[in-house]
This record gives sequence, C-alpha cells and structure tokens, in this order.
Amino acid sequence: MTKQLQILLVTAFLPVAPAFSSPAAISEPAGDPVIAIVDNKPVTLAELERKHPSALFQARNAFYEAEKKAVDDYMEEVLLERQAQKENVTVEELLQRHVNSTIAKDPNDEALRVYFEGLDTAEPFETVRPKIAEHLRERRIAKAKAAYMQNLRGQIPVVLQLNIPRAMISLENTPVRGDINAPVKLVEYADYECPYCQQIQPTLDKLEAEYKGRLAFGYKDVPLPNHPHAQKAAEAAHCAGVQSKYWEFHDLMMTTKEIEVAQLKEGARKLGLDAQAFDTCLDSGQQAARVKVQLDEATKLGLQGTPSFFLNGRYFSGGMSYEQLQQLVEAELKASSGPQSGVK
Repeated sequence: MTKQLQILLVTAFLPVAPAFSSPAAISEPAGDPVIAIVDNKPVTLAELERKHPSALFQARNAFYEAEKKAVDDYMEEVLLERQAQKENVTVEELLQRHVNSTIAKDPNDEALRVYFEGLDTAEPFETVRPKIAEHLRERRIAKAKAAYMQNLRGQIPVVLQLNIPRAMISLENTPVRGDINAPVKLVEYADYECPYCQQIQPTLDKLEAEYKGRLAFGYKDVPLPNHPHAQKAAEAAHCAGVQSKYWEFHDLMMTTKEIEVAQLKEGARKLGLDAQAFDTCLDSGQQAARVKVQLDEATKLGLQGTPSFFLNGRYFSGGMSYEQLQQLVEAELKASSGPQSGVK
C-alpha cells in the first residue's frame, strides 16, 4: 500500500482536525468526513466516492477480510471457553478430550519413507523422520480441531455483525442470463482463455440451474495480456450477441475451449449465425471498444486476476467450491427482503 493511500484511509475514517485556528474555517457535512482541504475548502469522502466509486473498494475489502479473520479467531476462543465451562474443564483439557485424543498414532516408518521420497532434501531419512512425523501430527490435529469447531458452531449459533463492503456494479451493456429482477445477481469478470474460468464454469451452470428465477448471472470480459486469444474470443461472443446468440457462443467456447480466430468463425457456423456478418464483425474489431470498457472497469476495481466475482456487489475471487458459492447465495437470499445494494 502506498504512503498516499495510507494517509487517505486514515483521514477517511478518523475525525479530521481543522487546519486553521478559527472554528468556523471548515464546515463538515454531517456523516460525511472531510478527507482533505484544498485552497481552504473541504473535500469530503462522499465527493471522492461519487466521482470514483471504486477507488477505495479493494482497501475496504482487504480491511474487511482482516477484520473477519480476527473476529472469527476470537469467536473460536469464545466458543471453546463456553464449552469448557459447560464440561467443567479448562480449554486445554477440552481440546485434549475432543481433539488431541482422537488423533491416530504416528504412521509407521514405511509410510513416513513414502512421504520422505516426495521431499526435495539432501538430508538422510533418519534426520528428517522426526520432523515429518511432527508435521503430519500437526496437520491431523488442525484438521480434527477444524471439525470439532464446526460441530460447536452447529450447536451454538454465531452470527457476525460486520458490514460487508460492496462495489456498485453496473449491468449496462452487460449480457445477463436469467431474470434481471432476481434478488441475487452474480457478475463474473473472466477471460475465455483462463483455465480457472473454464474449470469453474460447470459449477456456475449448476448454481444457475438450482437457483433459476432467483439468480441472474452477468458476464464481463477481462482478456488478460498473457492470453493471446482472449481478446478476440471476447469480441466474438459480442459479435454473436449482435445476432442474439451471445450465451450460446459463450457456452460453446467454455465447452470446446476452441478460441483461435479460425475456430471462432467455425463456431459461428455451427451455431447457424450469418457467417459473413460475423466474420466482418470479428475481423474489423467492431466489438473491441465494448470489451475495453469492461476491462477498464475491472482495472478500476483493482481486480488482479480471473475469475473474479461480485454477488450483489460482494467481492470474492475464483476457486470457490459449489458448497461455498451456495452458502453465499443463500445468505444473499436471506437478506434479500431488505434493500438491495451492489448492483445498478
């Protein structure tokens, strides 16, 4: 984080002392902190966010993730202390009873040698053996503790009262599949050549099918510079969209992964598009500006890779399992009775 951004964050969230001795020199609107004073006039946080709505989003999201982890860790302490009181033992005795005692004995030498053979080390097995055994023991304890904590959380409800940062994501000129008025809107920033985007597509398809009518899915293009075919693939999808077959072309590319220009043109023919119109659109770069708008949007949001997602404006990166995505969607559905935010 740059020094300038650190200063900005501090002034954005802490009271600002007047720069002049006169109490009337600076007028701060109620609930709108002053972040700077230019030519003896205040500049407020609301003014910054009105002109640059995504300027502080990544900083706030990073703070939220750190805050959430700290609260989660503390909630774990609270749960263990309360459970220890119920069982009339110390926390250490509680963990010994429900976690440590459930761990299997250390693997035998044969199993440890198999693990040793996968290590990149010049030390002999006899020297490394205790370290391997300790490492495996720690992993088993961590896994057993995680399972025990999950069980405790199932018995004792824990609801975090943290404000989730949300970015205002526009759906203007964005392909959307599903009911645009659905209570939950999932927007993906992705690259057709990105292997992680391709891998998560079946999970997204399953999610769309299960929450049909309650979930709308939008796709925005972020062709990465290290993927030579991504730009034309993105343009091709929009060229197909001109002929009302955006999603068919999107799904075709995700399925076949054939995105070289010749393959894109062949794909248009498979879908029964007007081949000449499609080729002209693709070769002339008619949709390049549209792709650039979405790429610029991703840059302003500070997105570092693909796929990146916004669920009603709530950010999370790729690599999510179906169960994790489902949990997030369920949480948004539960909250959907209140005012929606994050999508415009």
